[in-house]
Amino acid sequence: MSAPLLLDLTHTSHTRARTGIQRVARALWREFDGEVQPITHDPHLGAWRALETWELKNLSADSFSSKRGAAWPLMAKLRGRGRRVFSPSRAPLATGHPAAGLFVPEIFSPAVAAALPAIFAAAKGPRAALFHDAIALKFPELTPTKTVGRFPAYLRELLAFDGIATNSDDSRDTLLAYWRWLGVPTSAQPIVTTIALGTDLRPASSPHPASEMPASLRTVLCVGSLEGRKNHLSLLAACEMLWTQGARFDLRLIGLVHPQTGRAALEKIRALQAAGRPLRYDGPVTDAALVAAYADCAFTVYPSLIEGFGLPVLESLAHGKPCVCSARGALGEAAKGGGCVALDAVDAPHLAAAINRLLTAPNDLPLLSAAARARPFRSWSDYRRELDAWLPTLPRRV
Repeated sequence: MSAPLLLDLTHTSHTRARTGIQRVARALWREFDGEVQPITHDPHLGAWRALETWELKNLSADSFSSKRGAAWPLMAKLRGRGRRVFSPSRAPLATGHPAAGLFVPEIFSPAVAAALPAIFAAAKGPRAALFHDAIALKFPELTPTKTVGRFPAYLRELLAFDGIATNSDDSRDTLLAYWRWLGVPTSAQPIVTTIALGTDLRPASSPHPASEMPASLRTVLCVGSLEGRKNHLSLLAACEMLWTQGARFDLRLIGLVHPQTGRAALEKIRALQAAGRPLRYDGPVTDAALVAAYADCAFTVYPSLIEGFGLPVLESLAHGKPCVCSARGALGEAAKGGGCVALDAVDAPHLAAAINRLLTAPNDLPLLSAAARARPFRSWSDYRRELDAWLPTLPRRV
């Protein structure tokens, strides 16, 4: 490309949270390795601009934040407002020629949506977005209130793009079905294609194969944000049932707690810990700590009710660790290749039965571990190659 692809990192460049979307956005930025122009819509400047040094550090830092929201230092706010007042005609993205295209991997805010026409005009090539999931539509009762209220407008705003890349066939089908329900004719819709995500926490080998870990020391790992749809309450209930029956295992939880929909799970964790149950909750951790956690566990459980992709399932399998998860939707797509105990229902009784099976059946765990290790896994290089091949095929719609 003679001109760089614009990569919108408006939210990710202003937070060190490690939610799934932030991890995907950072992985794409690393994979393109200087071959894209990372940009942000600066609300204080009132315009799009290239990322500054402090924002690039947010992308590369291995540290993490317990807050999901964007944070702007006071000096950055003042600098943007000053440029807005004293240099209103300055074009921060001016490079002498239009950009090759635009890719938006985040769920964007209303302010960013209002500014899309300006950044669309700066791209001579296709404008595409990454669609993660429609969980806010399917499980509004388990989704933050603001997200539920925002989501219908966001799905309509996606119609302005030339193409939409979805994480899974399930997400693709859901998006197209919603547009059909709105009455949007096919001719007015962007091209929608499934491009499965890559995994970026894959070691060459694990120091503790599941088949070699003594039963008395086995740890069951669950990686994922504590929020309603992740279904931690069912997992905790399942483990409590097994501990009461005398099962010997540790449960380790990793993930950022959502202040609204994750509160009940956090309270249950604290109650179980106070009762002396072998339960560890680490909160968010660095990538290095996450790799170590996968290496040290016997297997993982991902009790989520619904996902757009299910990255923790594939990361677990890439580490050779079997995963208990749902057989439905995108999670079912991830489980099909082997190494999983896929459940028709992820309620407490079914989760308890699956965990107990892996703890007590001598042959199941090593067989599942071998199946996981035998699977091929997509890298972010694979994702980039497919994205690079797809973007030029998108016709400009307006």
